[in-house]
Amino acid sequence: MRTHHTRRPGLPAYVSSQPFSGQQYLAFSFASIVWYVLSSIGLAPPKPSPAPAPPPAVASPISTVDAQPLPVPSPPTPTIQLAQLPTLSRTDQQGSQIIFNGRSLPVAWSVRQGRIGIADAGLMQTLGLSLLANQDLNRQPVQWFTDVATEPLLLDTWRSSTFRFLDITNLSQRFGWQTNIVGDTLQLTTPPARILGLRQGRQSWGDRIVIDLDRPIPWQLSETTQEWTVTLDGQIDPTLVQNFVPLPGNRLTNLTVGTTAAQTVIRIGVSGNLRPRVLTLINPHRLVIDVRPDFLVEREIHWAPGIRWRQQYVNLDSQRFPVTLLEIDPRTSGMSIKPIWTNPDTATGTAPLITTALRWQAIAAINGGFFNRDNQFPLGAIRQNGRWISGPILNRGAIAWDTNGQVFVGNLSVQETLSVNGQRLPIRHFNSGFITAGLARYTREWGTGYTPISNNEQIVTVQADSPRPGAQERIVNQQGGGAAGQTTFPIPANGYLLVVRADANAATILTPGSEVQRQFTTLPSTFDRYPNIMGAGPLLIQDRQIVLNPQAEQFSTNFITQAAARSAIGQTATGTLMLVTIQNRLDGPGPTLHETAQLMQQLGAVQALNLDGGSSTALYLGGQLLNRSPRTAARVHNGIGISLQTIP
Repeated sequence: MRTHHTRRPGLPAYVSSQPFSGQQYLAFSFASIVWYVLSSIGLAPPKPSPAPAPPPAVASPISTVDAQPLPVPSPPTPTIQLAQLPTLSRTDQQGSQIIFNGRSLPVAWSVRQGRIGIADAGLMQTLGLSLLANQDLNRQPVQWFTDVATEPLLLDTWRSSTFRFLDITNLSQRFGWQTNIVGDTLQLTTPPARILGLRQGRQSWGDRIVIDLDRPIPWQLSETTQEWTVTLDGQIDPTLVQNFVPLPGNRLTNLTVGTTAAQTVIRIGVSGNLRPRVLTLINPHRLVIDVRPDFLVEREIHWAPGIRWRQQYVNLDSQRFPVTLLEIDPRTSGMSIKPIWTNPDTATGTAPLITTALRWQAIAAINGGFFNRDNQFPLGAIRQNGRWISGPILNRGAIAWDTNGQVFVGNLSVQETLSVNGQRLPIRHFNSGFITAGLARYTREWGTGYTPISNNEQIVTVQADSPRPGAQERIVNQQGGGAAGQTTFPIPANGYLLVVRADANAATILTPGSEVQRQFTTLPSTFDRYPNIMGAGPLLIQDRQIVLNPQAEQFSTNFITQAAARSAIGQTATGTLMLVTIQNRLDGPGPTLHETAQLMQQLGAVQALNLDGGSSTALYLGGQLLNRSPRTAARVHNGIGISLQTIP
């Protein structure tokens, strides 16, 4: 009973190289940045330095050297020997916006002990800085127009409850950035730069675009499923733009160049669900954009206590699947894991996972269970801290956990009955968007009111005689619900609503003034031990064995046979949790359910549950989506959030 997701169509391909207006630039260049963080900040431009004259316009294939593979090597233990900047007068500040080269952007920043830090998501989005593998969670190796083998950069880290900050103090000195704090605004300005040339060439694996630069230059990337927009904070000679003639590509469908007052915008049309691989090189300075199916850069980053970020390819027979996952140690001091949903005040609604994670102050999150995309109601179990926000359906798979790191995975159902006037009536569902004939129950966890989901429902109000636990419950009112979606009926704080759908007998029995008794049983009862539950399905692995049986969990044939991007949660033999996203195989569709179970087994899961997938598949960390562009991710109803107390 899941609503199928529809991916957003890509934007139209541009076929000219005319200059872009400021409005066009803003629409395409900064849309994805807005999803990543909360903050606000500001800045003043530096004195312009003389720029070298551009070379003659050239549109030539990539040289033999540029056509060679450009892997990102694993860095040695990085060091950075730079003079210290003067200590800032302001300490222990935080903000949520910067003015970057004159543009106000929502990027989180922090000052600690006179050192300036910017959220790693913000640095990746505004500067194009790349994070490298690390072993020390207090030090982050990065690459930005440097040779990681001979001159790696190592930045100190610290974090808040929602972001990890990288110390840019020495980095800004090295590259000549100007930084200033005015009130609650951080201002950051980089030196003027120029684009000296643009080349492209076909490769055996796809296409390569090389941009020649006069110095290190900030660049930003915005993605849809059909087009990438790369914006560089530097000017290009108009003659070079006019003379540039795109060559036919293997995997790119179009290539155009445009300009604004101080920026160069390159649009790359792509076929299939590809993502860009971008490298920055030195001697000379270049930006290299590869259009290739094996776009994922494998790495392992120790990101925060109890949180490790991994990206890797996993082979299954002859197929290769890009996998992005977070390893979470639930026994970490100060860590909290709980279901999260769009709005804490109501069980209905959808939002981008980034928005929901920030609302709940989660530092990491993965999308969770199913929902109806049309009416935005949950379709499966959500229990947080003992409160049932949404009830289970169809005996589907669920994962439960407690605050001690104990986890249980199994099929979950609830049996609930109502005794009234000597008769017993089954309650089919509670707090659910899943509707069948019979009784359903809605509590204050659903919200302050209930709006009929189907036509001609009967709304029965039940209240307790007093607020004390175990007080007698009785029916106080029954009224017609009318047309679906028209009238909202209040849910009493010390009671609930019974909703009667297509059951005249039950409506006759539930008369005002009648006393009622409820019996509630969780099956299996093991789930009662766990305050937090997320339902989805189907089950993938139990006790190291693949137990996939989607038919028994009443999933549709289309869902069972679909090959699509997947989200899953698993537990390893050591007790760590894995939040896993699996994208499309190289030059093919995403994994099937059976392939997902096999991949989770290869990753080391001894228990595993499939979560909602397709366009809902999203993995969040510190202000960013790790597995995809936020512009390609659908809005979701709920997820599993990880909170981590701030280090004093």
